Amino acid sequence: MDLNAVEMFVEVVLAGSLSAAASRMGVPLPTLSRRLRELERQLNVQLLERSVRGTRLTDAGARLYEHASRGIEALLEAEQAVISDQTRLKGRLRLSLPPSFEPWWDLLAAFQRQCPDIRLHIFTTDRRVDLVEDGIDVALRVGTIAHETMVARRVLSYRHVLVASPALVERLGMPETPEALHRFPCAVWNQGSNAPTVWRLGSSEHSPAAVLSANDYAHLRSRALAGEVVTELPPFMAASAIREKNLVTLLPEHPLPVQELNLLYPSHRHPSAIVRSYLDFCQAQLPSFL
Repeated sequence: MDLNAVEMFVEVVLAGSLSAAASRMGVPLPTLSRRLRELERQLNVQLLERSVRGTRLTDAGARLYEHASRGIEALLEAEQAVISDQTRLKGRLRLSLPPSFEPWWDLLAAFQRQCPDIRLHIFTTDRRVDLVEDGIDVALRVGTIAHETMVARRVLSYRHVLVASPALVERLGMPETPEALHRFPCAVWNQGSNAPTVWRLGSSEHSPAAVLSANDYAHLRSRALAGEVVTELPPFMAASAIREKNLVTLLPEHPLPVQELNLLYPSHRHPSAIVRSYLDFCQAQLPSFL
């Protein structure tokens, strides 16, 4: 197998198109295209599906990319280790984050201050992503992870909090039981499903008649601060407003379920030095940012 052609193939996957990869590598586009066709003939498989919008991995291409990118990363690490044991971490880290995950923004800024030669690319989405196909090194995900091709490193457990503005509570009264929420306008987090949202409050369940549903906690917080709704928020998105008495916690004796926060990366890919440093930094430093 032509290792130079394999490296070109990996660059095409990372860049998203042949033209972008050719520009990045300083290789003429016809040369790059010819080398990839030769690699496909050598392996007797199609690695890339080409279109006017770029390239897409075939199943065979995805398998080759998984192994080849790991090998190239290992060779680059070995090269850096030989040059100098003191070499600072340098390169690109591709991350996936949920929307409005504000504490992570400060955490990433602190990580880059510690490792200034690392360039971050952040893909924000609430949908499930294919880490290999989307070129993601580490994804931050909420909830229990059970996937045989992924490694999940749990970094935090927490509970959402039910909140409202003092003005809304003064107008409608402090609810003493989950059933009392029926007299409150509620806003819920929803990813677009038609299924009704259920708040599990201790041993009780409440199905709020939602006046608003959104997949953005920042939007829900804004409406709660405006005195319009009761909603649930991650604790780190409600903490400052609660401290400043712009929001109050409702039904603390009926807590919402425990949530798990995990960092997810492919199990078949040996974590690079950059990925390992990021994982360790997050686990060690996260408590100080919440």
